[in-house]
Amino acid sequence: ERQRMQLARAVRNRTTGVLYVLDEPSIGLHPSNIVGLVRVMEDLVADGNSVLLVDHDTQILSKSDWLIEMGPGAGAAGGNVVAQGTVDQLAQNPDSLIGPFLSGQPQPPVRQTAQPSALFEQGTIHLSTGAIHTVKPLEVDIPKGRLTVVTGVSGSGKTTLILESLIPGLEAAIAGKKLPEHLRSVEAEGIRRVKLIDATPIGINVRSTVATYANVHDELRKIFAKTPDAKSRGYKAGDFSYNTGKLRCPTCDGTGSISLDVQFLPDVDIPCPDCRGARYAKEAEQVCCYTKAGKDYALPHLMAMDIHTALAACADWKVVRQRLQVLEDLGLGYLTLGEATPSLSGGEAQRLKLASEMGRGQSDSVFVFDEPTIGLHPLDVRTLLGVFETLIQQGATVIVIEHDLDVMANADYLIDLGPGGGEEGGRIVAAGTPAEIAANPQSITGKYLGPVLGKVK
Repeated sequence: ERQRMQLARAVRNRTTGVLYVLDEPSIGLHPSNIVGLVRVMEDLVADGNSVLLVDHDTQILSKSDWLIEMGPGAGAAGGNVVAQGTVDQLAQNPDSLIGPFLSGQPQPPVRQTAQPSALFEQGTIHLSTGAIHTVKPLEVDIPKGRLTVVTGVSGSGKTTLILESLIPGLEAAIAGKKLPEHLRSVEAEGIRRVKLIDATPIGINVRSTVATYANVHDELRKIFAKTPDAKSRGYKAGDFSYNTGKLRCPTCDGTGSISLDVQFLPDVDIPCPDCRGARYAKEAEQVCCYTKAGKDYALPHLMAMDIHTALAACADWKVVRQRLQVLEDLGLGYLTLGEATPSLSGGEAQRLKLASEMGRGQSDSVFVFDEPTIGLHPLDVRTLLGVFETLIQQGATVIVIEHDLDVMANADYLIDLGPGGGEEGGRIVAAGTPAEIAANPQSITGKYLGPVLGKVK
């Protein structure tokens, strides 16, 4: 919203000769709102300005004059210009990963959606609300054990309905407590857990890393403590902690960085000159664990690996391998084990939070995702849909607040709020399968969903 306010001011001031750089301006925008955003950018260009934006939304990309695609992969596998040119040129470029999504080619569905007649056969979550904010009194039915996507233009009441009504209502019902005042009733037989997976950062503690958050680091410390090298030196599992152990770097105290005082400017964090960001003292590199393949690894070396590489290195250690495989399946294989969790993007944080939930029965659980496609490439969106399908196969009920048309097209059930934003919203315009929403003339979402459904073959 702040970016768009700044854009509106720029258009009003009729600047010229200015380079505007926009970082994912499509975040949080309904497809109908993106039309207005594109119009604003076209006005800036018409006035003699240049617009450079970083984005994944194909609706915006298809309106570009020139595209530069980075890749081919993420992390260490990226950093190269894969393709550049016009939309048509990228659509025809076999090296381009975004090209197929710009070409209009049919995309295979990621998951098999439920038949309309079987949507509610596993049960129903019913929510009855009074008026709150701009949302009118509503009666909402959500199918259990299915993928439900809540849609609507910006400001239509999605957050109020799900985050401020459904989640507090379910939590109160599960705990046997009084419902929030604006709720009339909640019926959710068999539901014992409700979990919100949102894009809020995973804390601000730089000592938290991907490995510690995913409970991989503790297992690695135990493994290294059992090695002959560790036993001969008297090291225990606790000594391999970069937070409190003997082997942490004494210069940075295991944070991997030091603060540099630059006098009149704010302090600057730079990589530790001794451990170079590894968090460990040099003695830790002398303790090696040998694999069946004949390779030896020190813990600092493993922590510097990305998850994809570490999977092969840790193949002998069952628990570690299983936990790393979950992260790989979540599309996080490019992250390094030692990466600080506060530095993760919103989408990465959401998927990392899911890691502990995978691989267990979820028939009593409701998962709510708040715009999980933020910052995701269309290929990553397909990976995310695979994660949703895994949860549903485990029995979970998955509810997603989303603007992404590919997610909508792969949903079992859609609840479309609107018809507009603010006072003009707050009503359920349509509810049903994606095909039913696309065929509903009252649904603004349906207008944009129809062409996408035609491409899903």
